[in-house]
Amino acid sequence: MKWFARGKPGDIWDEAIEGPLGDIEAAGRIRAICEAAAVSAAGSAHNDKRESERYERAAKVAMEISDGLMRDDAVHRIVNLCMKANDLKTAQILFRAIHAAWIRETVQRDHPTLAS
Repeated sequence: MKWFARGKPGDIWDEAIEGPLGDIEAAGRIRAICEAAAVSAAGSAHNDKRESERYERAAKVAMEISDGLMRDDAVHRIVNLCMKANDLKTAQILFRAIHAAWIRETVQRDHPTLAS
């Protein structure tokens, strides 16, 4: 974990990525970002400006990482993060980008408002 001068740990999404990530590494990093950003997403849903900024940075980094075979799983995790932040617009856009039928069905079951 990266530490800043004030002694507080940095956010995982602000850590530099050393070289290209393989699919499994990318999926693990996205999972870690989404888990770490869950509190900020909830704060964003309650209009906390600082937490909104943290959530948005985390979601952006997670979206930049996602590609390859595990892309749809990564997008699913990011959609969950967006929904926790009550960011329906971004979640709907990402939901439409999911290609795997079983992942789309899972997202629809978890978040029925996205299907409309």
